[in-house]
Amino acid sequence: MEPPKGSPEWLEVFTAAERPDLWERARQEEVLDRVWPEYNHHGNDSPATFRALVPDYGDFQVLFIDRRADRIIARGRTIPFRWDGTLADLPDGIDALGRRALSEGGAPTALSALAAEVDDARQGSGLSSLVILAMTALAQAHGLRSLVAPVRPNWKDRYPLIPIGRYAAWTRPDGLPFDPWMRAHARLGARILRPAPQSLHIAAPVEDWQAWVGMAFPEDGQYVFPHGLAPLMVSGGEGDYWEPNVWMLHDSGRPGTILGQDWRRGSSSAPSAQAESPLRPGRPRGHHTKPGQCAFSADISGIRGKAVVVRT
Repeated sequence: MEPPKGSPEWLEVFTAAERPDLWERARQEEVLDRVWPEYNHHGNDSPATFRALVPDYGDFQVLFIDRRADRIIARGRTIPFRWDGTLADLPDGIDALGRRALSEGGAPTALSALAAEVDDARQGSGLSSLVILAMTALAQAHGLRSLVAPVRPNWKDRYPLIPIGRYAAWTRPDGLPFDPWMRAHARLGARILRPAPQSLHIAAPVEDWQAWVGMAFPEDGQYVFPHGLAPLMVSGGEGDYWEPNVWMLHDSGRPGTILGQDWRRGSSSAPSAQAESPLRPGRPRGHHTKPGQCAFSADISGIRGKAVVVRT
């Protein structure tokens, strides 16, 4: 793949299909795995989705390489799926997304981000925005109308008791999202579709939770824990956690709305896809180019941020 416009000259970008050796190297080095809290590696459903990405969806996975040091510095993981463009048909979150993508047949119509991971030593340098652009280019190259993302807000752990719907609605005086990672998406043209309060499920024995997060849970109840985006519910020796995300769409349209709806108003009705969907069915994968022959059209000059999309 060609690096995005505005990339440093030393940056190289490859898909997993182009360089399966690099993908395996990234897996073995585990440098990018360490950007996640330990508990995030223990989802009940999501590991099956991530295991299926390579080789099954190798054309949709990207790696960033600093050729000066031959170092893997960022990774983008995505999965294509069928979506009719309505809020009613949008999966509940990353778990439901994975189940749909792996179980439903037919040509996909959209691409979903799963993870944008940047080496700790390179965070804050703008690479995360380049990863988003790489994902967008993959969607375009494979004839998929849109890129959506179940965004893991990276300041939500500071406000674990605030419902994700309220948190997602917070904005700065300039109108951009309060959360830095949501803001990075918004600066690249994304808009909020809706909150996903039950996106990624992790249910495990209390002993496991105590080891993962480094704190004790002496009795049943609700607990705030390090790096958690929502409370952990402890009952009968089990810890139950639903990680919230925020669905965002990289597509044209008025921020905060889709299909004539405003998610902040809590509307439960969904107009028909035929009447008002902003998405059109995508052409089959590979229609525009061969795998890896993607071109970027956006310039990310001036966009900086330390941010990641959820994964487990």
